[in-house]
Amino acid sequence: MPTTPSTPLHVLVIGAGTGGLCLAQGLKRAGVSVAVYERDRSRRDGLQGYRVGIDADGKGALRANLSPELYETFLATCAQRPLYGNQMTHRKKFLFSAGPDVLKAQDQPADEDKDESVSRMTLRQLLLTGVEGVVHFGKEFTHYEKQADGTVTAHFADGGTATGTLIVGAEGANSRVRAQYLPHAKLVDTGLVGLTGKTPLTAETRALLPPEVREGVTMVHGPKGFLCILHVMRFKWDEEGRPKEGIGSTDAEAISAWPGLLYDNSRDYIMWGFAAAEKWLPSGVTRMRGAEIQDLVLKKTADWHPDFRQIFSLGDPGSSFPLVIRTSEPIEQWEPSNVTLIGDAIHTMTPGRGVGANTALRDAQLLTRKLAAAQRGEQPLLDAVRAYETTMTSYAWDAVVKSRAQMDGHSVVHRGGLLGSLARGGMRTALRTMNRLPPLKRKIIAAETGFRGAGRTDED
Repeated sequence: MPTTPSTPLHVLVIGAGTGGLCLAQGLKRAGVSVAVYERDRSRRDGLQGYRVGIDADGKGALRANLSPELYETFLATCAQRPLYGNQMTHRKKFLFSAGPDVLKAQDQPADEDKDESVSRMTLRQLLLTGVEGVVHFGKEFTHYEKQADGTVTAHFADGGTATGTLIVGAEGANSRVRAQYLPHAKLVDTGLVGLTGKTPLTAETRALLPPEVREGVTMVHGPKGFLCILHVMRFKWDEEGRPKEGIGSTDAEAISAWPGLLYDNSRDYIMWGFAAAEKWLPSGVTRMRGAEIQDLVLKKTADWHPDFRQIFSLGDPGSSFPLVIRTSEPIEQWEPSNVTLIGDAIHTMTPGRGVGANTALRDAQLLTRKLAAAQRGEQPLLDAVRAYETTMTSYAWDAVVKSRAQMDGHSVVHRGGLLGSLARGGMRTALRTMNRLPPLKRKIIAAETGFRGAGRTDED
């Protein structure tokens, strides 16, 4: 289906999540007509969730697709950068810790490649800023229909329709676009369930954590393969939504002028996410909420260090919910059409490597570039879609596989008995050994920053 300037594109994006909104931002800037359809009823809906780490890939995509002013606002609304990556035992003993002093000066990533942390809800509101006119709320997608003239029509639960030249499924792991287009692309349970919570950062809770944990991202390893991630989020505005003292006039101006701040409710907090193999949890865990989640975590961590348990007990009950951790399975590349997918709609992955949202952003940047080329008449639309899908599946399936290796409830470390104990003991010994060998530690950190996009060009 060749595209020339006389037959402009009109892209239908299903889902106003991270990837879908970044795509809309990029297409609008590139002069490509776009409309986003979201089942939430208003911009105020969906104000939930926790931090999301934005790596070099994610920052590159945001820098490319957002206006310079909005990208500066993104930077201003990020929390303090994590400086350390830590691994600890449930007894609060360090197994591994790597901070800014590990890499030599010449090996440090450039400032634009350093990880950021942002509230997931803040990021969504930021991505909605400036594209409000093309986002249609209260539109629950049901199915699409391809037309004889090469267009595609999206159908919605309210009886409405929308027709365009391309439809992009961006509505997450339960994508209805994917279910219709690629019914053989399945999600599988990893056997892990996450129990998440948010504890306000106060003088009391701050004192419970070592400096490296307060200024980093930490994975705590417990018996039976139990895991807990801890991340302290410190923002640049106070309880009343005003910029904090001493953050710098540029940041203060960006935050104060940003309309999306009206919809944000994140203040300094400790994010914690406990995960365990499903077999170690009660059968009704996915129906638990709030205080039930906190009580369950406290029950499962009875032999953990008291400081960790105090953080769990002081959590905000309204912020706790369960999450079944699922993943996509790689499939063979399909023939391109005027339907495609981005983000979790095609490559759901575990949080094991922390690149799910970043991969969705990378998709959005890549697809924007390919569709902009098609809009300019440089290649037919289907060739642009093929080029996007070929590149996307190459990096996305790699991330899916590596993320699952980090979080698989069926692995031996989640078993009981002697075999599980030996596996966990071996893992801890390996972490301690790596921690004592600076050259090996540097190699590990360099490999991780490369995996997360440091030094990668837009064409990579």
